[in-house]
Amino acid sequence: MNGSDYINIVTKTIAEAYETQKEEIKAAADTLAETVKAKRNVFVFGCSHAGIIAEEVFYRTGGLAVINPVFFPAMMLNTRPITMTSSLERVPGLGKIIFEKNGIKKGDLLILHSVSGRNAVPVELALCAKENGVQTVCLTNIAYSKSVSPRHPCGKRLFEVCDTVIDNKGCIGDAAVSIVGLPEKTGPTSTAVGAALINAIIVDAINRMIEDGVVPPVLMSANLDGGDEHNAKIFAEYKDNIFYM
Repeated sequence: MNGSDYINIVTKTIAEAYETQKEEIKAAADTLAETVKAKRNVFVFGCSHAGIIAEEVFYRTGGLAVINPVFFPAMMLNTRPITMTSSLERVPGLGKIIFEKNGIKKGDLLILHSVSGRNAVPVELALCAKENGVQTVCLTNIAYSKSVSPRHPCGKRLFEVCDTVIDNKGCIGDAAVSIVGLPEKTGPTSTAVGAALINAIIVDAINRMIEDGVVPPVLMSANLDGGDEHNAKIFAEYKDNIFYM
């Protein structure tokens, strides 16, 4: 198998995930739309590479200005040594601190991305959300998650503790390409599939808001004429829901 096969696998995985998860994607989009309409807050979190999805959707051309990333520096990819991210995402109690220090409150929405869904931090964030009346949506891999043991003391994985669960339909272990002579697989799919799915949720949420007669706070590119002025109006209107400025 080669790079062309990888592209085909990613394309097919995106299509399979979307086709099989339409109801869950609609539920997530409806929750996102209702949260924005109510001028409640939206947060996105992931550890290490899973956090790339949070970076994808905030302050994004064509995206909703009110999506806030939850960045914990020691779990981001610029951390050194990078292996610390794998250690910290397993620590019970840390998710509760992250939840509390980011001011996530009742009526808000928390979107969580974890491919294995087994580690303590994202599970704990979801549990804290449930205790505090915060809606949760997760992007995960259910087959992968079921194949591994949970690392949070509650004994559950992410798909077992979230309100809306979207399966990325990737391979167990994430890497999808087998090459003759190499025992390990290569070509992970979760970032590409996760980015496609979360953007599909956002597009559907925007459609829902328009159907309901609400002007969605969609950002323009700052490199288009008029983009800065357009975005400044949104930042002013939604200043109480934007925490990355």
